[in-house]
Amino acid sequence: MSRVKRGVTTHARHKKILKLAKGYVGRSKNCYRPALERVEKALQYAFRDRRARKRDFRRLWIQRINAAARAEGLKYGELIAGLHRAGIAVDRKVMADIAVRTPEVFLTFVQKAKDALGRA
Repeated sequence: MSRVKRGVTTHARHKKILKLAKGYVGRSKNCYRPALERVEKALQYAFRDRRARKRDFRRLWIQRINAAARAEGLKYGELIAGLHRAGIAVDRKVMADIAVRTPEVFLTFVQKAKDALGRA
């Protein structure tokens, strides 16, 4: 049986990792072993943080809605409960955007929530 030399495959694999490690500091950018460790860890962080980003944005939207609602004399939870009772289904991302960009429209949401809760 003929001998198989695997230099081409190994070189391609190393090149792929070193390409991902571009921009790293020190030996991590041009030596395979430290680059491999750093790239693997970076991919773990990326996987974790894709999920964390969703949580972070939801928290931000809730803070913005709460701040705008409290300026109108309503807590966040009361606003959400009132909108639910009124049958208004607007997600938090859109509502936060409305609260920041068009406060007069947000005020109508607050009024609808207050009416549904039985407040003046």
